[in-house]
Amino acid sequence: MLEIRGLHVHYGGVHALRGLSLAVSPGEIVALLGNNGAGKTTALAAVSGLVRPSAGTIVFRGEDITGERPHRIAARGLAHVPEGRGVFGTLTVHENLQLGGHPVRDRAEVRGRIERVYGLLPRLAERRGQQAGTLSGGEQQMLAIGRALVAGPELLLLDEPSMGLAPMMVASVMELIAGVNAEGTSVLLVEQNATAALGIAHRGYVVGGGVLTLDGPAAGLREDPRVVAAYLGG
Repeated sequence: MLEIRGLHVHYGGVHALRGLSLAVSPGEIVALLGNNGAGKTTALAAVSGLVRPSAGTIVFRGEDITGERPHRIAARGLAHVPEGRGVFGTLTVHENLQLGGHPVRDRAEVRGRIERVYGLLPRLAERRGQQAGTLSGGEQQMLAIGRALVAGPELLLLDEPSMGLAPMMVASVMELIAGVNAEGTSVLLVEQNATAALGIAHRGYVVGGGVLTLDGPAAGLREDPRVVAAYLGG
């Protein structure tokens, strides 16, 4: 579904990605792990068109999307939930979800997708008329994911969805991501919480300094002493 081949990204004099290659197959959750500054967020931004690679190729569903504009990439079936959630705090939960369906012409389809989100997230259904800015951090994260789902993506890019959340809410968000995946949406998950990410992922990649350092099945990475020492508190 998604292939990143030899990706390089520069920010001025900073070489943020140095030949990164990875893939996400249909139906997978793939975790992208690494410390701050490793290049994880840059990789997602390049895939969704927010930054332009200096070299390399990004292929989505068999078509080269390298350097395409973000709205064209989104229209292909790719949704990006950035770090920080980005909900519209003065709008209601329902209005935020409606914005997720803005690119969809069939309004009946949008209404149906919103109701499916409410079915998946009853907590949001209970708060549909509440201003998004008054929700807890975890509820805002769920709203951000729900808003992305209204667009009907085939691939969901998630950047640090557990950041700043209490452990119980982290578990709820990870359960949501696994549920979304079980319904057919592939996921590329950027996380510093390696325990949570590898608990739901099928495969994982570890990056450091913009370079791929490890990859493999999630179960294997959970047992790898290098991953344990660096990310799992071993």
